[in-house]
Amino acid sequence: MDFIDYYSVLGIPKTASDEDIKKAYRKLARKHHPDLNPNDAEASKKFQQINEANEVLSDPEKRKKYDQYGKDWQHADQFEEARRGNAKRQQQSRRQYAGSDTGDHDFSGGFGGSDFSDFFSSMFGQDAGSRGGRQRAQFRGQDYQAELNLNLREAYTTHKQTLTVDGKNIRITVPAGIENGQKIKLAGYGAPGVNGGPNGDLYITFVIADDSRYKRKGDDLYVDEEIDLYTALLGGEKIIETLDGKVKLTVPPETQNGAKVRLKGKGFPVYKQDGSFGDLYIQWQIKLPTKLTDEQKDLFRKLAAM
Repeated sequence: MDFIDYYSVLGIPKTASDEDIKKAYRKLARKHHPDLNPNDAEASKKFQQINEANEVLSDPEKRKKYDQYGKDWQHADQFEEARRGNAKRQQQSRRQYAGSDTGDHDFSGGFGGSDFSDFFSSMFGQDAGSRGGRQRAQFRGQDYQAELNLNLREAYTTHKQTLTVDGKNIRITVPAGIENGQKIKLAGYGAPGVNGGPNGDLYITFVIADDSRYKRKGDDLYVDEEIDLYTALLGGEKIIETLDGKVKLTVPPETQNGAKVRLKGKGFPVYKQDGSFGDLYIQWQIKLPTKLTDEQKDLFRKLAAM
């Protein structure tokens, strides 16, 4: 995987404080957000890099590893373990050498000719004495993090979406009923492994924007619907628009403002449960008449007097 300078991505120096990182990230994320740059593959790629840079640099432990190991920072623990193991073997070899009385030692490859650093052998593929080389250590590739922005109506149906990750287009199927903040894993779609190791994974977080009409709570939907005063008092019918089409409802006489109606099975699809839906809750909002004529006002006065 090519090295990405996260500091350059955020436009900050290596001495940047946590607050500097946060400010730079917020500024760039707003500028390159996919919602503000529709159908712009370059902006989408830049947004991915910005998120990746922030994820690493805003975490003190990850930042420390990145500063020391660069693109291989995720393998820092393995590198350190290899170094510790090599140091231990060197100490054991020195003790053996110090306690030996044969007087016959091969210095061509270190003490005893067999304890050259396994860490550097695994990195470069052969030991200092060029004795045929050893198999290079394999490391799993880095995981990628991505966001996919949807609106509520897109999340309502199973459909295809194309993501651009690290310059590559990945086509996925988005199941109906996906929730805001839900994360899924695509195994093997991360960065390539080191020295033939397995690829990392791709984690996609779904960001579902608020809808201007419907409010979602789990698998249920909530919506406010207006009815006029006369329908509320005398009863009538009202055509309701749902995500599944139109429904005609009967409004009973003397319906109160704020009264609720439940439409079973007209809510949001249940994730990966074909044919299962939540409910739709309708709350009536009574709209009072305005710009009454004198005659209409007089009728209301008579009604009030009764």
